[in-house]
Amino acid sequence: MKPLFPTLAAVAALLAVGYTLRPARDAGAFDLAGFGGTPALVNGRIKPLDTVARTALLTLQGRQRVQTLDGRALAPAEWLLDVMLRPALANSYRTFEIVNPDVLSLLSLAPADGDGGKRFSLAQLRPRLAEIDRQARLADDVESAVRTPFQKGIVQLRNAIALYQHLQLTLVANDPHEFLGQLGQLTGLLARPPGTATPAEQILIRELGTAFTTMDQFSSLHPVPPAKGGDPTAWASIGTAWTRALETRRPDPAAADFAALAQAWHAQDAPAFNRAVAAHRARLEADFPAVMTKARVETRFNSAEPFYTSAVLYVAAFLCAVVSWLRWPAALGPLAFRLILIAFALSTAGIVTRMWLESRPPVTNLYSSALFVGWGAVALCLALEAVYRNAIGSVTAGLTGFATLLIAHHLALGGDTLEMMRAVLDSNFWLATHVVTIAVGYSATFLAGFLGLVYVLRGLLTRSLDGATADAINRMMYGVICFATLFSFVGTVLGGIWADQSWGRFWGWDPKENGALLIVIWNAIILHARWAGLVRARGIAALAIFGNVVTAWSWFGVNMLGVGLHSYGFMDSAFWWLIGFAVSQVLVILAAAVPTESWRSFRGIAASGRSGGPGAPAPAS
Repeated sequence: MKPLFPTLAAVAALLAVGYTLRPARDAGAFDLAGFGGTPALVNGRIKPLDTVARTALLTLQGRQRVQTLDGRALAPAEWLLDVMLRPALANSYRTFEIVNPDVLSLLSLAPADGDGGKRFSLAQLRPRLAEIDRQARLADDVESAVRTPFQKGIVQLRNAIALYQHLQLTLVANDPHEFLGQLGQLTGLLARPPGTATPAEQILIRELGTAFTTMDQFSSLHPVPPAKGGDPTAWASIGTAWTRALETRRPDPAAADFAALAQAWHAQDAPAFNRAVAAHRARLEADFPAVMTKARVETRFNSAEPFYTSAVLYVAAFLCAVVSWLRWPAALGPLAFRLILIAFALSTAGIVTRMWLESRPPVTNLYSSALFVGWGAVALCLALEAVYRNAIGSVTAGLTGFATLLIAHHLALGGDTLEMMRAVLDSNFWLATHVVTIAVGYSATFLAGFLGLVYVLRGLLTRSLDGATADAINRMMYGVICFATLFSFVGTVLGGIWADQSWGRFWGWDPKENGALLIVIWNAIILHARWAGLVRARGIAALAIFGNVVTAWSWFGVNMLGVGLHSYGFMDSAFWWLIGFAVSQVLVILAAAVPTESWRSFRGIAASGRSGGPGAPAPAS
C-alpha cells in the first residue's frame, strides 16, 4: 500500500484542483456570472465587472468575500450591483476595514461593533463622514512618509469611502427608484419630435443633464463600448452616454441595456435582469468578440483563484517533506514532490493566463514579480529534487513558493494587478529580457539563501543532517549561486542598456541600479570566498542567507520606499516587514556561528572524537 499512497494522494489533490477550475454557477435566479463577465474600461484597462468588484473589495477590506447581516455570502458581482442599485442595503454591509484604534475612537466605534472586530458598514460611518473628510484633509498636508498611524488610517478610510461612493455613481446619480423613473421619462421624451417638451419636462431634462455630468465626473467605470469599428479605447461612462443621447436624441443601446438591467435589479425582477444582460452581451459578442473572450477567461481565472490553491499545495508539500526527514520518507518524500509539481503547474497556468490577458511578458509590476520570482525558485527546486531525491528541493520549493505567493497576495490589496504599464516600462522586448532575467537572478539568489537556512536550522535544531546530506546542500548552494551570479550580471547589464535607451545614460547610480549591482557583487564575494578557501559549507550557508537580505532590499527596498527612478511609492508596512525579515536572517547567521560540535546533528560525532571525519560538515573558516 505504501508505494500507492503518494500516487493516490496526488490524484486526490488533482481532483481537488480540478474542482476549483469548474465554471462558476449562479445559486439564484439572476445571471450574476453573465453580469460579472461584462467588460468595462477602468483606469485604462478593459476588464470584466467581476474584476472591478473583486479589486474594490480587496481595497476596501482585504478580502473578496462579503457577508450580509444575516450571514448570507454574496458574490462580488452581487455586492457591486447592490452598491450601485440598492444602496440602502449595501450600506449595511460591513466592508470597510478599520484597524487603527484612534480612528475607531474618532468614529465612536469599538471592535465589537464590527465584523471580525475590524470591518464596518457605511451606515456606521455616515454620522462622522464630515469629520473623516476634515481629518483626512489635515493629513494630506503631511508627507506620507512621516504621517502618524492615525493619519495614515484616516486617509486610507477617506479614500475607501470615495471609491465606494464613486461606484455608487456608475449607473444612477441619486435615489435609484427616482432616477430610473426619470430615465424612463427621458426615453419617451427623446422619441418625440424636438421642441415638444413641456416646461416641466424641460426642467427634468436640465436636471438629468446635471446628473449625467456628475456621474461622468466621479465614475471611473466606463461600460459603454464605442461604435463598431471605432476607437477600441473610446469606452464611455453611463453619464457620457446619456449626455450624448440628449444631443443626438438617440439613446445608446448599451446605456439602454444598463438602464433596463438597473431597473430589473432594483425591482429584483430576475427574468428582466437576465434579458438585459443577455441582450448587452449578445451585442458585445457581435461587435467585440476578442474583448468578450478575454473577459470570459479573466472571470473564470478570478473564480478559480489558481495562486491561492497553489499556496495551499505548497504548504502541504512543505509539511510532507519536513516530516519525511523524520518518518515515512518512502511515502511522504515522493508525495511532497508530486504536490510541488501540481502547484507549479497550476502557478504556471496562472502566470501564462495573466500574460495572455495583458499581452505582456510575465513580469510587469511588483505583484507579477512576486509570482515570477517564486515560480523561478520552485522550478530550480524541482530540478534539484529530481537530481538529489532528498526532499530538500521540496522543502525549499514549498517554503519559497508559499512565501512569494503570500507576498503577492498582500501586494494585490493595492488594486488591479493587471494594471496599465508605466510609459518608461512600455516595452515588451525589455520586459522579456532585462526584467525576466533579473527576476530569475532574484529567484536563484533567494533559493541559495533558503538552502542556507535549511542547512543551518536543520543541522542546529534536528538530528537529521548527516554528512551526505550536508555535502549535498553544499553542492546545491554552490551551483545555485553560480546560476544566480550569471543571471544577475546579465540582467544588470541589460538594464543598463535599457536605461541608456530610455534616459540617455547607461548607469546613473539609481538606488535600483545599485541594488542590482549589490546582488552581483555579493554573489561574486561568496564564490571567491569559496574558491579561495576562506569559507566552507557553514560559511557559504551564512553568506547565502545574507544574500536574502541584499536581494530583498533590491527587490522591495528601492521599489517601495519612495526614492529613485524605480520607486513606486513609500509603504511603511512594507518597510517594517522588510526590517523584520532582515533581522530574522541576521539571527540565523548568528546561529550559524555556533560551532558545529554544538549542533544537534553533530553532537554524537563530536563526542566520539570524529568531528572532522568523513561525513561531518567542515566548519566555516
